[in-house]
Amino acid sequence: MDLLDSPFMVRALIAAALVGITAPAIGTYLVQRRQAVMGDGLGHVAMTGVALGFVLNTSPVWMATLVTVIGAVGMELIRSRGKTSGDVALAMLFYGGLAGGVMIISLGGGSTARLLGAMFGSITAVSSADVVAVVILAALVLAITIGLRRQLFAVCQDEEFARVTGLPVRLLNLLIAVTAAVTVTVAMRIVGLLLVSAMMVIPVAAAQRVTRGFTATLSLSMVIALVVSLTGTATTYYVEAPSGPTIVLFAIGVFMVMTAVSAPLARRRAKAARAAEEVCTRDDVKV
Repeated sequence: MDLLDSPFMVRALIAAALVGITAPAIGTYLVQRRQAVMGDGLGHVAMTGVALGFVLNTSPVWMATLVTVIGAVGMELIRSRGKTSGDVALAMLFYGGLAGGVMIISLGGGSTARLLGAMFGSITAVSSADVVAVVILAALVLAITIGLRRQLFAVCQDEEFARVTGLPVRLLNLLIAVTAAVTVTVAMRIVGLLLVSAMMVIPVAAAQRVTRGFTATLSLSMVIALVVSLTGTATTYYVEAPSGPTIVLFAIGVFMVMTAVSAPLARRRAKAARAAEEVCTRDDVKV
């Protein structure tokens, strides 16, 4: 049977493509501001939303989006006001979100086994309604991360400088947090809530090995994530394995290749820089 003859695989591949594009789109900013593990915290708090969706018989994707956005805003407000460190806020998201999800679904008479698909991703769990939700949410993420890339980069690079130039720093910080929360729920069905942070970080780290500049890193990381997401999802059609771990392992493989390629590339760049410096030195001596 051909891969595209199966309706659930078509839905899964569409969702995977959107995950591949959106995860590094926001992940690049998180890496830039040294909040690479933020996706983990938001993934854990999304478990509460998924559990509420199951118990209330509503869409787990939309409910997870609502709960995760609330958690992201709360975390950012705590961090920005300095009442506690960002690390403590993340820890509360990690443990409170996961514990809340398990507790809610248990009290609601459900089985915690229903959470496994959300934790690690499942291509068979992607419904038509999920695809519609993912398309809407992915469009929102891309509109923000690409449309406001200069403002967001400025805030991630230097908050004080951005504030001096008149940018609404607090609003942009909240926007980054909310966009990260939305991205978590976009990736939930394919990558899983416990592994979504890997897709925000690993493609970006791989791209940084061979690129210079923010725009080049953003573009290449999106290409890498798109390829590994589609490849990993297609692989799970032929191999009985969860989609999330498969995709992440492919991403790690690409990172290792990029690391191997970057070593001679760095030496070549260093050699070219030394040669240019020698030319400048000779010119100065002649003058």
